[in-house]
Amino acid sequence: MLVQAIKSKIVSHISYIIASQNEAAVIDPRRDCRVYLETAAEWDARIKYVFETHRNEDYVVGSQELAQLTQAVVFHGQGLPWAYGKTINDNQEVSLGLLKIRAISTPGHSPESTSYAVIDTEAEDRVVMVFTGDTLFVGDVGRTDFLGPKMTPLMAAKMYDSIMTRLMPLGEDVIVCPAHGEGSVCGGKIRNREISTLGIEKTTNPMLKLSKEKFIEQKTLERHHTPPYFKQMEKYNLNGPPILGDFPIHHALKPSEFAEIAEKACIIDTRSPAAFGSAHIKGSYSLPQKRLSNIGWVVDYEQSILLVAENLEALHYAVRSLFRLGYDKIEGYLTGGIEAWYKAGFPISEVCQVSVQKLKKMIESQEGIFILDVRRENEWIEGRIEDSKRIYLGLLEKKTGELPRDVPIVVVCKTGNRSSFGTSILLRAGFEQVYNCLGGIEAWTKSGFPLEK
Repeated sequence: MLVQAIKSKIVSHISYIIASQNEAAVIDPRRDCRVYLETAAEWDARIKYVFETHRNEDYVVGSQELAQLTQAVVFHGQGLPWAYGKTINDNQEVSLGLLKIRAISTPGHSPESTSYAVIDTEAEDRVVMVFTGDTLFVGDVGRTDFLGPKMTPLMAAKMYDSIMTRLMPLGEDVIVCPAHGEGSVCGGKIRNREISTLGIEKTTNPMLKLSKEKFIEQKTLERHHTPPYFKQMEKYNLNGPPILGDFPIHHALKPSEFAEIAEKACIIDTRSPAAFGSAHIKGSYSLPQKRLSNIGWVVDYEQSILLVAENLEALHYAVRSLFRLGYDKIEGYLTGGIEAWYKAGFPISEVCQVSVQKLKKMIESQEGIFILDVRRENEWIEGRIEDSKRIYLGLLEKKTGELPRDVPIVVVCKTGNRSSFGTSILLRAGFEQVYNCLGGIEAWTKSGFPLEK
C-alpha cells in the first residue's frame, strides 16, 4: 500500500492519493490535478477512483478535471443532486488492489459528509486508516454552521454521533487523514500536526472530551465567518466547475498596457506588507501570499484580475492559488514589478508603517489615534490592545462607514499581513490617515506589552 498527502497552502487543503497493486484512488483532489498523475506514474499505477468527502466550500475540487484525464469513477456521499459522478451508499465497499475502501456516512459538517475507511485484506481485513474530510481534524472537528444558526445544534449532534458511533469504533490505532490542516477556516483550532490516530484524538482532542450536550453547546457558540466566494464554490462543486485543463495564461504586461486594463480590473498586490506600504499602485488590494484566500471577500468571479508580484516564483504561486479558488479571469501581471511602474512615470501610493514600539509611544502620547483590530472574534477574546475596536477583516469593506475619518487609524492583526489588506481596503474607501502595524499582536506580546481581555 502506498499513500501520499498532497498539500495546498492556499486554504490549508490536504488531498491524498492511495495505491495498491497498480490501482490508485484520489481523495478530495485539488483543481490542478496533474500532481496525482505524476505520483501514480511513479508508482506504476492507474487512477481508477476519486472519492469526495463532501461538497467543498472553500476551494474548487478537481474531480472532473482528473476524471477527464484518467476516466476515473467519481464517488460522492448521499443527499445532494450531484450533476456528475456517482453516489456511494453508506457501508458500500470498493476494491482497490489488495485494499477495500468503505464509505462511512458521517454527517455533521454537511448532510452528505462521508468518511472513507481503508481496509487491508492482507492484515485480516483490518481498518488501517480513515479519510475523515471535514468531520474530524487533528485537535478539532469541522464546522457545523453552514446550514444556518437554526440548524447548527442539529448538525452538531449529527457530527458528535458520526465521530463517536461511526469513526471511533474503527479502532484506536487507525490513522486519521483529515482534509485540512492548521489555518483552515473549516475549523477553529486545528493543530499544525497533520496526521493522527483515532486513539490520539480520543485522548487529546478537546472536543472529543466533551459530553454530547457540551459538544452541541460548544459548536452552537462558535462564531465563524463565511466568505461570499463559498457560494460559488458550492455551485461549482455540485454541478462541476469549468474544465480548463491547465492554469490560465498570465500575460506579461508593460506598465502602459497594465494601466490601460487596470481601469476596469481588480489589482491584487501579493508582495509583503512592508513592500506594499512603501510603494503600490493606487486602488490595489494588498494580499500577501499567506492571505490570498481573502480575495473571496472583495472580488467577484466576473471581475478581471491583474497581479503585482515580487518575482516569477511568487507570481506562479498566486496564479495557482487563485486557480484553486476558481478565479480564472487573470488578465496578466506587471512585468518588471512596481519598479517598472514608477520608472515609467506612473504615480504610486504608500501606506505608513508603524512598529509595535512606535504604536506604544503613539498610545502613551495620547495622539488621538483609532486602533482597528481586524482579527477573528476568538483571537480578539484571547487578548487585545487596550481601547482598540474590532471589525472583522472580511466585513471591513462594508463597514467603513463605522470608522472615523478625522483621526489616524492604525490597523492591527496577528502579524501584519491581514492588517495590510485592511489598510488597502481603507485607502480604496478614501481614508487618508492609515497606518499598518507591522508584526501585529504577535510582536506586541513578544515586546512585553500588555493585552486586555
